[in-house]
Amino acid sequence: MKTAAVKNYSNLVFDLGAVLIDWNPRYLYNKIFATAAETDFFLANICTSAWNEEQDAGRSLQEATEMLVSEFPKFEAEIRAYYGRWKEMLGGPIQETVDILQELKESNQYKLYALTNWSNETFPLALLNYPFLQWFDGIVVSGREKIRKPDPAFYNLLLERYELDASASLFIDDNERNIRGAAACGIDGVHFTSAAQLKAILGEKSILPISLLHS
Repeated sequence: MKTAAVKNYSNLVFDLGAVLIDWNPRYLYNKIFATAAETDFFLANICTSAWNEEQDAGRSLQEATEMLVSEFPKFEAEIRAYYGRWKEMLGGPIQETVDILQELKESNQYKLYALTNWSNETFPLALLNYPFLQWFDGIVVSGREKIRKPDPAFYNLLLERYELDASASLFIDDNERNIRGAAACGIDGVHFTSAAQLKAILGEKSILPISLLHS
């Protein structure tokens, strides 16, 4: 039986949140609310993921905050905490994945990029808190560009800006929706679920050396 040929990749593109950086608004709101049920209600109905994604697409934090305060005045303090205490949503680096990124960087075999849905106003805090972001050859931030995953224009912006061949690029993201968006632009993807899973997949693709696979 013939073994399938291993595809050669030149560019590895990482999502940041939930892949390399542990970010979760529950870290903040579990301090603010007395019960998990209250936190769940607030994040499902007031400061929702859909609302947050509009900031990732370029809407200002002030506009977003005032809009919700106007709509839900009884929750004004809690709404203002979302960005007023945003740093408390950061849980730190996902170290196992950062270790993989470091190994890839030190191999000097790949160009490394980040493609992230992130507000341009909060991203500078990430740059200050996570030195490994300096390892990337390029970072494209949705809030800066005012488009976000899974819009094809966002992936194509990365390809065009850094003159990347889509067929030689591998994209790693925890959101399957974003993997499908990459595929529509001709970019292979890995639906990230854990560092161990990523390590195994990169090993299968001969991207990681045997030494790291057994570490």
